[in-house]
Amino acid sequence: MQTVLITGANRGIGLALAQHYFKLNFNVIGVCRHSSEMLNACTHNVIDGIDLNFNDAVKSLCNSLSEIPIDLLISNAGILQDEQLDSLDLVSIEKQFQVNAIGPLRLVSALQANLSAGSKIALITSRMGSIEDNTSGGRYGYRMSKAALNAAGKSMANDLKGRGVAVAILHPGLVSTAMINFNGQVSPEDAAAQLAERIEALNLKNTGTFWHANGTELPW
Repeated sequence: MQTVLITGANRGIGLALAQHYFKLNFNVIGVCRHSSEMLNACTHNVIDGIDLNFNDAVKSLCNSLSEIPIDLLISNAGILQDEQLDSLDLVSIEKQFQVNAIGPLRLVSALQANLSAGSKIALITSRMGSIEDNTSGGRYGYRMSKAALNAAGKSMANDLKGRGVAVAILHPGLVSTAMINFNGQVSPEDAAAQLAERIEALNLKNTGTFWHANGTELPW
C-alpha cells in the first residue's frame, strides 16, 4: 500500500484529495491544525495540531512519521488575503509568505528522510503566482508568495532529481472552496481528480514544471 501525506487536509481541496486517494487504497496521512469528521473518515492517520509556520510543530510531525516511507507528499495548505497598492497590509503579506511559501519549503526539507527514489512531491500553488499571466494586478501577498513557492518548487526539483524524487508545481483551477467564498468554477472533487492525473503523469523528465490541473502547462 502506497502512502500519501496531505497538508491542509481537513477541508476544501486537501479533503477532496484525501478522499480521492483513500478510494484508491492509499495509506492516507492527513495533516492539519484542526481535524474534521470527514477527514477522520477517509484517513488512516490524522496528525492535527500542526502549524507549519513553527519549527516545533514540524519537529513533532517528523517524530510522528519516524521511519514511515512517503510515496507522495502533497503540500496543499495555503491562505488567500487581499491587498491593493494604495492599501497595503504588510503583516498580511508576510503571513501569506510564511504559510504559502516558507511552510511548504520547511515541510519538504524536514521530511527528506521519508522520501526515496520513486517518491513524488506535489506543491499546490496558483496561476496567480505566474508573472507572465498577471493581467489584473493586486493581491500582492498571494501573488508574491505563490511566485516564491513556484521558485522553491523548481529548486526542489533540481536538488531532488538525483535522488529519484520528482516535483510537480500544480494550479488546481478556480475551485469552489471557503477560501473564495465557494465562487469557483470547479468542485473540489473534480479538482482533486485532475490533480491526481497530473501527479500520476509526473516523472523525472517533467519534474519542476508548472501545470494547470486540466493538463495545460503554465508560464512562469
